[in-house]
Amino acid sequence: MTENGVMMQYFEWHIEDDGKHWQRLKADAKHLKEIGITGVWIPPCFKGTGSNDVGYGIYDVYDLGEFDQKGTVRTKYGTKEELKAAIDELHKYDIQVYADIVLNHKAGADETERFMAREVDPENRNQPVSDPYEIEGWTKFTFPGRNGAYSPFQWSWVHFSGIDYNQENGKKAIYRIEGENKGWAEDDKVNNEHGNYDYLMYADIDYAHPEVVEETKKWAEWFVNETGVDGFRLDAVKHINEDFIYDLIETMRETFGEQFFVVGEYWDADYSEVEGYLEDQNFNLGLVDVGLHTNLEQASKSGDEYDLCQLFDATLMKKNASYAVTFVDNHDSQPGQSLESYVEPWFKPMAYGAILLREKGYPCVFYGDYYGIKGENPIEPQKEIIDSLLYVRTHYAYGEQKDYLDHPNCIGWTRLGNEAHPDGCAVVISNGEAGYKEMYVGEKYAGQSFNDYLGNNEETVTIDDQGIGRFLVSPGSISVWLKDDKD
Repeated sequence: MTENGVMMQYFEWHIEDDGKHWQRLKADAKHLKEIGITGVWIPPCFKGTGSNDVGYGIYDVYDLGEFDQKGTVRTKYGTKEELKAAIDELHKYDIQVYADIVLNHKAGADETERFMAREVDPENRNQPVSDPYEIEGWTKFTFPGRNGAYSPFQWSWVHFSGIDYNQENGKKAIYRIEGENKGWAEDDKVNNEHGNYDYLMYADIDYAHPEVVEETKKWAEWFVNETGVDGFRLDAVKHINEDFIYDLIETMRETFGEQFFVVGEYWDADYSEVEGYLEDQNFNLGLVDVGLHTNLEQASKSGDEYDLCQLFDATLMKKNASYAVTFVDNHDSQPGQSLESYVEPWFKPMAYGAILLREKGYPCVFYGDYYGIKGENPIEPQKEIIDSLLYVRTHYAYGEQKDYLDHPNCIGWTRLGNEAHPDGCAVVISNGEAGYKEMYVGEKYAGQSFNDYLGNNEETVTIDDQGIGRFLVSPGSISVWLKDDKD
């Protein structure tokens, strides 16, 4: 990761089903470089249940928009050739590409099979609520449109641990597949919500099966060689046997080098859960900072009742920053989605200031915040303010950080710069009335003026002989103070 690197999640849930997203990404590469983006997280680029699948209804991971399957050759985002062209263009501008990898389940099977299963309690998946009986499930994946290209492997019921639908009678339930060496992952290898959270959706992949492990690792190496991606964003890792995740990451690093980037989506705001997962993985990957996102959401919904002194508490950014991918919102938290926890628009500038201008964490800008959210309830983009904050991060947010997190409605911090970027910055956030922070920026600025780069405050701040300024902030706002270029 480059110094002061910034990732962009380059999709939101309502991207048009026009097959032109990879073309848009390619055309945007130069602009992304110019605004300070150093890595792009692309949506799942594999054939899903149809052309309108956002990518999490995974059907065939070897089909990147190349074969006529599920009623379409392209994916929602385009063809394989367009995908590779977009990746090549991003690499031309030294932007890394992280692929969204969905390994928990498969969807859209080609045929049904009959096998033994038993129903389990949805609130406690370790508790059976029926005797074993034969059901008919969608578990046979033959990929006729691909016809064995790249891999002859076909999936059947023995490669899965559970499904949620019995075709024979149309009954929806959580069915645990029965048989030799079958069952959920061990309780301590997945999240323990609902007793055992191995099962999430569709046909749940069984990573205790040696054929599954071998095929998935083989596919992962093929995929990286085929596309040239620089890393993985692993979806839903708290539902996948953690031993397999560790094995997969070790394999990828052995094959592609220690620099191969991996971040997992472990959606849990409880820091102890997140820390425990990192420890179990021997700290071999980063995780999205759900704790920080949750704090930002709560701050946005509570107004001046929220204590800003607590904004960074119980977060990866504060407690284990080397492994924190920080974010304000994403496709899961946006309105209408399963994990809806959207940060209110009024607080978005402060939230992005909190992830982009601090010393710790690898921040991720959400496409939906930058370019807007479409769909039935569209949300306007906040491109202008994010551009400004990215500019400050790229040019000024370097060096030692001094925190002034000492007032429930007004906090601030300064960055003192480094040798390559000697001019630092001062940041003040208010969720209530107008306020100020007396903060240190350095004696070298004594007598010099600072102005609010964001234009939210028109005053000029003069630094005293001790290197301290009285930095202002308007009500419910953020100000970012930079040295006046005229000084």
